[in-house]
Amino acid sequence: MLSRPLSLETRARVQRMTRSHSFEYFIVALIVANAILLGLETSSMLTERYGAWLDFGQWVILGVFIAEAALKLFAVAPRIDSYFRDPWNDFDFLIIVLSLVPAVGALAMVARMARLLRVLRLVSVIPELRLLVTTLVRSLPGMLHILMLTGALMYIYSVIGYQLFSEHDPTHWRSLGVSLLSLFRVITLEDWTDIMYTAMEAHPLAWLYFTSFVVLATFIVINLFTALIVNNLDTMKQARPREVAQETRESMLQELRTARDSLQRLEEQVERLSAERDREG
Repeated sequence: MLSRPLSLETRARVQRMTRSHSFEYFIVALIVANAILLGLETSSMLTERYGAWLDFGQWVILGVFIAEAALKLFAVAPRIDSYFRDPWNDFDFLIIVLSLVPAVGALAMVARMARLLRVLRLVSVIPELRLLVTTLVRSLPGMLHILMLTGALMYIYSVIGYQLFSEHDPTHWRSLGVSLLSLFRVITLEDWTDIMYTAMEAHPLAWLYFTSFVVLATFIVINLFTALIVNNLDTMKQARPREVAQETRESMLQELRTARDSLQRLEEQVERLSAERDREG
């Protein structure tokens, strides 16, 4: 008679366990162990001696990941869709599915890549990393506009550079494509002064071209990227307490529903026992 409330109580306990810090630390430790095993497999000597044990360790860790997903699905049953509404759960589930692909034939590369992707589960487990990745994803639209501005700036300067320096320094300015590559080197600030001094041999005022490009493309554009990401990160940090409060509210509602169902079942059992006693009396 009490199977249903017991099942609800079990799901509530499983949900609390999968959301606990100790469980989170355990999964993080497994992900780190998985990364270490992948690193050990790059050694041919270790693979020859302990290859079977390394594979066994990988399968044990995968089994724990499967059990983790099963526990999370059980905790939200029968509303399985609530599990897949979380993009990070989708990411974890996809990695598990890809990890089950047999490493044979044309699928061998997919299987190897899936084993590497398990290390990325570290992002989905640690809240701070999830916050950073979410911030970067939400910054993509703004980044595209900054990249368009950077691209237009580099195109203009590459055409000017080709017209000014192609005859004197064909190594860096012989075509539009090579000019773009040279400016990309300048924007990374990697030995860009060598290109500038070579250009100054033919055009003494070439330093104006290079310094203006460095100021515009490197300092201003990079600061725009930084400002965009920092602004979105602040927005995400302000929204995070509301998300945590929502998760806490849902967890409390689940526990209240479990307690209510348990009380209803107990009341029905008490009424049934009372009715049986009245009939016996």
